[in-house]
Amino acid sequence: MKTIQPEDLLAKLDAGETVHMIDVREADEVATGIIPGAEHIPLGLVEFKFQELDKEKEYVVICRSGGRSGMACQFLEEQGFDVTNMSGGMLEWQGEIEL
Repeated sequence: MKTIQPEDLLAKLDAGETVHMIDVREADEVATGIIPGAEHIPLGLVEFKFQELDKEKEYVVICRSGGRSGMACQFLEEQGFDVTNMSGGMLEWQGEIEL
């Protein structure tokens, strides 16, 4: 499974790169802040919503600490998606968030 460090993701965003992000935390966690531009799909809904995603795009998957996003990445990889897990999750994120 591919991984990206939060600071490397932040550098891509700061450089103006288009990054497709999926936040798999629960709604109450996302209410405390989400990376601008990230799509919220709780982990429990990933298996039902993955058909809405584009296999032509690469996705960075985010959660609180990296565990749930790792599970989501494993599932999405099995479905043929190009995904990267953000190591350390939102606990390590130092960039902007939106409420």
